Amino acid sequence: MGSVLIPLDGSEQSDRALAHATETIPTKSVTLMTVIDPSSGFSTGAGTPGAAEVWYESEKKRVKVRLSNAREQVETAGLEVETVVETGRPAPAIVEYATTHDIDQIVMGSHGRKGVSRLLLGSVAEAVVRRSPVPVTVVP
Repeated sequence: MGSVLIPLDGSEQSDRALAHATETIPTKSVTLMTVIDPSSGFSTGAGTPGAAEVWYESEKKRVKVRLSNAREQVETAGLEVETVVETGRPAPAIVEYATTHDIDQIVMGSHGRKGVSRLLLGSVAEAVVRRSPVPVTVVP
């Protein structure tokens, strides 16, 4: 197997997906990806000059720490690792990356939303599964 893409959002579910991929998927190369979605994260301070930039810079710092910790975990497993940070809507960004790069599989966590919550909030994992050009493993 070639490269595996693992989207990370800082949740327990994405941590489980990372562990699953590094322990069970026969690969030598892993790409860790985080998508910063300004439309979902920035709400406090709306209308305050510079608030969006402050939020974005703070988010980039959190993402850097998240990816650094995940990189260590992947390297400990003896795998090659690359990290990627995109900005935009998560599902389209994940699918676009998999489409335009040498990705053979996506392994991602699912938040397990049900009922009305799932309908209102949507599901990144579900959207990726539907649109992905490569196999997707969803880890609950």
